[in-house]
Amino acid sequence: MKLTKKILLLAILFLPLKAGAVDIDMQEYLFGHVGDSYGWHITTIKGHPVSVNLPVIVRSKTSGWHCFSSRHISEGETYEGFRIAAKGEAHEGKLVEVMPSGELVKPLDISITKNVAGLMFNSLLVVLIILLAARWYRRHDATQEAPKGFAGVVEMLVTMVEDDIIKECVGKDYKRYSPYLLTAFFFIFVNNLMGIVPFFPGGANITGNIAITFVLAICTFLAVNIFGNKHYWKDILWPDVPIYLKAFPLMPAIEIIGMFTKPFSLMIRLFANILAGHVMLLGVVAVVFLTAELGAAMNAGLSVIAVFFGVFMDVLELLVAFLQAYVFTMLSSVFIGLSRQEPETE
Repeated sequence: MKLTKKILLLAILFLPLKAGAVDIDMQEYLFGHVGDSYGWHITTIKGHPVSVNLPVIVRSKTSGWHCFSSRHISEGETYEGFRIAAKGEAHEGKLVEVMPSGELVKPLDISITKNVAGLMFNSLLVVLIILLAARWYRRHDATQEAPKGFAGVVEMLVTMVEDDIIKECVGKDYKRYSPYLLTAFFFIFVNNLMGIVPFFPGGANITGNIAITFVLAICTFLAVNIFGNKHYWKDILWPDVPIYLKAFPLMPAIEIIGMFTKPFSLMIRLFANILAGHVMLLGVVAVVFLTAELGAAMNAGLSVIAVFFGVFMDVLELLVAFLQAYVFTMLSSVFIGLSRQEPETE
């Protein structure tokens, strides 16, 4: 499956850039959709783009803080000395300050970009989901009545994650880590689902952004290493191996490297799988336009195939959205469980 994704991605990137009367820059098309931006494009009506203008918040080294709407720089204009760096320039695609000498300098940028806005919305959505489910329990006696509908679905997911993943992998003190692991599961799951939704406020590539997966991996790294017991650290710094391996600290060095490779694998796995899924969907859609110059019959035939294949892949992405949340939570639980193990002699 991974090999198929790589082959399809390479094929898409090297497809002809001209399709009939429409010139398509595939690199800009693909990474423009999965990348971040200072505005949130919704649609185009009669040639006019409809977008949500987000706030740009930057600090210049010479003129201090600036806050303005992204509409002022949406078409490449310079506003208050700032603009988006064009293709081929330094800091391409990022907001830069144009100095009097013409030099482009990257300021301190804390703007509310598309991914940040999507992250805020999805986080509020996670909170709303939990509060709506909790509302049912405040109004009903769960010992006498089973939840139905929305609350029942949430309870099913919570029970599945806690009983099948957290309890089994972490061990006896699993309740200590349940809040974090359940939050991680629902956060990733909701963001994965919203990333598939093709219309506003969906479509933001949150979990396909390596900065987001990096923070999630750091949270697991801290949970493992801050709350790891003495036996965990003993196995790392003074493992039960022959004395010559302790004199020459090969095993401790390997274990210390493993402390960092585990969260690194969490970060890359989630980022790569979600990003690959989005790129494949966009590539299938692009086939409709890239085959326009092949004639009406060929274009119509390939377009029908592309539509059916796109629908199939979109349904498959629903499964991937759940699986990636499940896998991240399971591996985090395993790593936390390994840090809480007791010696077999006790």
